[in-house]
Amino acid sequence: MNHILKQAEKYVIPSEKLQKQKDVIVEQSVRLVQKEASKYSQVTGIEIVGSYAKGTWLPKRADIDVFVKFHSDTPEKEFVDIGKKIGFAALHQFKPYVRYAEHPFVEAQIRDTKVNVVPCYDVQEGAWKSSADRSPFHTKFMIKSLTGTMKNEVRLLKAFLKADDIYGAEIAKQGFSGYVAEVLVLNFGSLENVLKEIAQLKAGQVIGKTTKQFDTKIVIIDPIDENRNLGAAISNENIGRFVLAARAFLRKPALSFFTIKKKSAKLDTKNVLVLSFRYKPRSPDIIWGQIKRAATSLATQMNQAGFSVLKRSATISENNVASLLFLLQSKKLDDLQTRLGPEFFVADHVEKFIAANKKKSLAMWINDDGKVCSLQKRQNVDAQKFLKFLIQYNIEKSGVPAGLKSEIKKFKITTASAAKGKSIKEAARKLVSTDETIFSSK
Repeated sequence: MNHILKQAEKYVIPSEKLQKQKDVIVEQSVRLVQKEASKYSQVTGIEIVGSYAKGTWLPKRADIDVFVKFHSDTPEKEFVDIGKKIGFAALHQFKPYVRYAEHPFVEAQIRDTKVNVVPCYDVQEGAWKSSADRSPFHTKFMIKSLTGTMKNEVRLLKAFLKADDIYGAEIAKQGFSGYVAEVLVLNFGSLENVLKEIAQLKAGQVIGKTTKQFDTKIVIIDPIDENRNLGAAISNENIGRFVLAARAFLRKPALSFFTIKKKSAKLDTKNVLVLSFRYKPRSPDIIWGQIKRAATSLATQMNQAGFSVLKRSATISENNVASLLFLLQSKKLDDLQTRLGPEFFVADHVEKFIAANKKKSLAMWINDDGKVCSLQKRQNVDAQKFLKFLIQYNIEKSGVPAGLKSEIKKFKITTASAAKGKSIKEAARKLVSTDETIFSSK
């Protein structure tokens, strides 16, 4: 294992040359932002935060986060407006644009590096006014707590997570953030120890110290806020993938666990239905939250109608088109279905079952388990037609979030094999693919 980890370090630890190049960009960014920030009395100072400041950044992923700190009594509108003005003025020569988290921030690219200008409130620890307020405290804590060796272990863990496509805290991914990677290494000391702990993870296991109870598959306590569970933002699927990847690596260490790999697909995409529609531009977190909830609700409706939805996902493309994808066991069902009733011993329930199903039944009988059965004609046999009807005529009962209802009505449904667009094809490929590295027993 040590030999593999030494090899992986060559890919995850930045060279001195790259470090110097990034330092130049950081100095330039700080100078530009400081010049503009000094024009506003509401600003108390600026600070470099995030993985670059902590020394845990990866060579191919080195965003620079410049936080502009505001007096805590600054009204929210001023906080947002001035934050954007500073970002745009400071980065005007690099074609800046707005991105969204809880509040909008400004991003631009200086050479090969993304620079983010993010507003936050200058508050006491624990007195958070916005989600960004914790970041300076996270940065200071990790700079103080992580040793040089541990910082490189964090880099290895980040590369491990990226290779398995479970790195990133955004709602679109619901994976492990860079800060979570730092917290795990801080708790267990090294990548190897992290993987050993994760490989034998127990449901609801708590990593860190807290007196509060949490109901998630994994509980990861924020070291600067014992009431905050970092694990709440991670999907069960991504937790499971991490567990299996850890077990697979410990069973047979290989450099491939640190590099992006193609997944094999033994299924084609003909049974993947794609529902696409245009949406009005808004914060990525908002639209991703909405389309993921919509996919979940529509999958529930299809399952209740008898269509077995094996997996679901969602994706968005650059031209503001959202797509919901459903992998079905079959797009079409038999015309007939059998409804199972109660055992014949339970008189009242049997009477109710017969009364409710008599008119719809083509045949009734008692099966070998003693249950009353009814053979009926199925109401919906075509998944594509059912989904179309649901959106067009029963949208209020579909479970689609209110913020999407008007937009989703102008939809298009097709199969993934006939769909166009890189993002749709990639999302469909993931639905039908298997990661042979983690789903192995050898």
